[in-house]
Amino acid sequence: MKIAKKCPVKIAIFSPSKITNHNKRSLPFFNNSPTLIYANTSDGGGILNINSNDLEDILAHALATIKEKMGESYSIEKVNLAELHRITGISRAKLRRLKKNGFVVKPNGNKGKNSKKSVVSGYEGTIDDYLRKNVTNSEVIFERLQEIGYPGSRTSIKRYIAAHKDLVPAPREIVSSQGNRGRRYHTGPGENYQMDWGFVKVNTPEGASYQCACFAMICHHCGERYIEFFPNARQENLFIGMIHAFIYMGIPENVLTDNMKSVVIGRDVEGNPIWQKDYEIFMKTIGFHTKLCKCRHPFTKGKVERLVRFVKENFIVGRTFGNITDLNCDALIWCNEQNGRYHRAMDYVPAEVHSNECMHVAEILTMTAEIMKYLCPVRKISFDGFVNYEGRRFGVPYTYTRKTCRVMRKDFYLYIYDTDLTHQIAVHNITWSRKDSYAHDQYAIKEPEELPTAPVKAVIIQKKETVPARGFEKFDFGKMVKWNG
Repeated sequence: MKIAKKCPVKIAIFSPSKITNHNKRSLPFFNNSPTLIYANTSDGGGILNINSNDLEDILAHALATIKEKMGESYSIEKVNLAELHRITGISRAKLRRLKKNGFVVKPNGNKGKNSKKSVVSGYEGTIDDYLRKNVTNSEVIFERLQEIGYPGSRTSIKRYIAAHKDLVPAPREIVSSQGNRGRRYHTGPGENYQMDWGFVKVNTPEGASYQCACFAMICHHCGERYIEFFPNARQENLFIGMIHAFIYMGIPENVLTDNMKSVVIGRDVEGNPIWQKDYEIFMKTIGFHTKLCKCRHPFTKGKVERLVRFVKENFIVGRTFGNITDLNCDALIWCNEQNGRYHRAMDYVPAEVHSNECMHVAEILTMTAEIMKYLCPVRKISFDGFVNYEGRRFGVPYTYTRKTCRVMRKDFYLYIYDTDLTHQIAVHNITWSRKDSYAHDQYAIKEPEELPTAPVKAVIIQKKETVPARGFEKFDFGKMVKWNG
């Protein structure tokens, strides 16, 4: 093959098997493994054969050709992309991206990496544990993984959950239908709150668990919510939870609840509720009314029922809490986050609607001495100077033994007052240890003597032991028995 010296030529030859895949708009040299032949006989050279799949080589030869044509006026900014496209076959969009980097091909960031590895890699075990616990909410799992450094998105977790649904336990079988649940109803701003108790199982960092009662209250109009945890659902804890909720949300006109024994003890002949005495006084003191649900119709207060379920599935699951104090601190933060978040189903932020609408109707709770007494339940001081509170004993000075006092837990401290709340008796740091907490001057002396309470007057007499008869000695053979035959 001879080429004229005055006619520089460049020829691109494809293998016959790849001619059928030829695209008229672009010639993907770097994908179809072409053989690029440059012939330049003007300087006496022969045929230059380059067999390469490398994009850098193709661009280098193409830019060299353009530089030879342009001469001294050549620059990267002046390179005609249309001409470069005709020479290389690379799309103009790709050439524009390469031109920004000076036609320098940067290596692919995923080159050499395993294609099967994804952003979820390294977190599969944690996600599998949640799925085996029947936690399938992608938002909950996403929040828990973010706490341990997950860098990916929620969509990746949703795809992983959809591909591993076999790990989720089978759902419970519905034996009987729930029946008619009635119609939905709406209330005005600050008109109606719903409250209820829920019992949850909390895990500790040490691997143990304990059960506590969750007090939940929600505004029926806007969905503003408040939760607090207690060791049990006693009436004194109900009053504390309601007062804290009223401080947080305001006092409504009515509170809707079920027929719990701490609220109502029964109904009269006409069906009117017979309120529990202390609860009736509490209602009059605070200034609200109570409405009761129909028996065995919990869906009447469906918002708070759903809230209790949401607390179990969103707040409690996947978390560990050392004690109830830590639990309530995180619960308040969680309530603020949920109330300040946009809810798509309601199309608004509950905190904004409650502040702009409900708080204009609801009353602000004014702390008085009578209300303060509900926050400080009465306790009896034992003979050895201890106050029992939430399963633990806290000491007071010895002069207060066998008297009554009032206690109030605030954050990590327990305050003990007299019955009139005029004098503070003692303050204890709540460590949640089973050991007794002693007061500084709990005992008059360090080691009290053990003295008898009464003189001993009893006389101990040794009773003579009687020997039972053995063998034939128990039979009296000398006694005559008369036979009446």
